[in-house]
Amino acid sequence: MMTSPPDSPPPVSLLQGAALFLDFDGTLVELAERPELVRVDARLAALLERLRMKLNGRVAIISGRSVDSILGLFGPLPITIAGSHGLEVQSYDGKRSLPERPVALDRILQTMTDFAHTTPGLLVEEKPFGAALHYRGAAHMEDAANALARTLADETALHLQTGKMMVELRVGGGDKGSALRRLMAESPMRGFTPVFLGDDDTDEPAMVAAAEHGGAGILIGAPRESSARYRLPDVDATLDWLERACEGAA
Repeated sequence: MMTSPPDSPPPVSLLQGAALFLDFDGTLVELAERPELVRVDARLAALLERLRMKLNGRVAIISGRSVDSILGLFGPLPITIAGSHGLEVQSYDGKRSLPERPVALDRILQTMTDFAHTTPGLLVEEKPFGAALHYRGAAHMEDAANALARTLADETALHLQTGKMMVELRVGGGDKGSALRRLMAESPMRGFTPVFLGDDDTDEPAMVAAAEHGGAGILIGAPRESSARYRLPDVDATLDWLERACEGAA
């Protein structure tokens, strides 16, 4: 449930006794015109490794990207990754669980691709269990993109997910909140206090889940209605805070 806009920065002591959950795009890296243009630099890679060590493995990425997309950016990453909004999970030891891919996705991808070819700036992103239509490069197409997605959702009964300058159809039955709850029930997260960092509407279920477990959400970006308790203004401030908080984490 949304609350008033948070505007207090998180204390650096927040990671003491915490299980840390991190969104990726817009939280750890700046958003890019195309998802494949994002790069992970040495600072971020080193920071995740320090956090993993300080928190004894209690670090997870929960992203709308696929697990393979995250691994393609970082390389081998011995932390838990919940990809596709939590539909696929690869644990820190490399074991992966996957849902079944619906046949309807092939038709959805083709329909979105045909639609995108009519307007420069539209981009279709194929995911293992979903298809996303990005209109960051053609903002005037927002209404048309959302109308198409609603029609396809009605026809296929797949889950409709909106986000920053994009709309996605994907397998239902989970979101970032259910992913956080699932991971909190397992080792090494079980028994610790969840802290979730995210920037988008798709991150709100995880903010709620963190609060339900006695933890807190941290909104990244401009003030807006959110279930987060704290806020950091941008990606740079997020990395700065994580580096400071890491020093006192245990």
